[in-house]
Amino acid sequence: MRLQEKVAFITGAGMGQGREGACLFAQEGARVVVADVDKTAAAETARLIERRGGQALAVVGDVSIERDVKRMIAAGVKRFRALHILYNNAGVLWKDRDRSVLETTEANWDRVQAINLKGPFFVAKHGIPHLIRSGGGSIINVGSVSALAGFTVAQDSYTSAKGALISLTRSLAIQFARQNVRCNIIHPGIIETPMQAPYLKDPAKRKSFEEGIPLGRIAQPREIACVALFLASDDSSYVTGAEIVADGGFTAQ
Repeated sequence: MRLQEKVAFITGAGMGQGREGACLFAQEGARVVVADVDKTAAAETARLIERRGGQALAVVGDVSIERDVKRMIAAGVKRFRALHILYNNAGVLWKDRDRSVLETTEANWDRVQAINLKGPFFVAKHGIPHLIRSGGGSIINVGSVSALAGFTVAQDSYTSAKGALISLTRSLAIQFARQNVRCNIIHPGIIETPMQAPYLKDPAKRKSFEEGIPLGRIAQPREIACVALFLASDDSSYVTGAEIVADGGFTAQ
């Protein structure tokens, strides 16, 4: 029960890595605000938590729209009377539209930036005041190994957004340290999630991915959720402004 009496706001919690994190946080005692753009998916995650004896509230909105983020956070605080954890999990990876700067349209560039970078900005803007009022808390951003290494198959808007998120993480960590608000970022490698599924269904491509990872396999969502749990809990009370790479050794090569 490492998150007993804590309230967590998790974006993109309707499926994949976000759902796994929401369920694990609830299992560890947190009351969870399940935020997602997909109403059905958010409701299903909340039901899973409640069936297992936890407490959850499903809220629906687009993280790239400030009024949606403000409304979702306000709904969670109204229901649970506090806020201690902001987990910026929502993101998009569009390899078919987000390519090299020579190929990506302005509209697609802006949409990827809006979800992957503006989303965490809005969550921080409207969530941090509640964390401070609750006595402090933890912000967990989700970066990517794409921000740490170049790739021949480019995803330049995604890569740029995740790189900028590293700088935002450090800035927030320093700005709010004296108010007992910590901020860290996780850099996952490839994970077995719905977002990655289109790129893993080809057995040859999947094998190629696995062969490029020293541990020889693709991560499961729970393995990333466990890193997030560490950062959300008091086990990481002296960790802020840090980057934790969870990529099976890919960037260590």
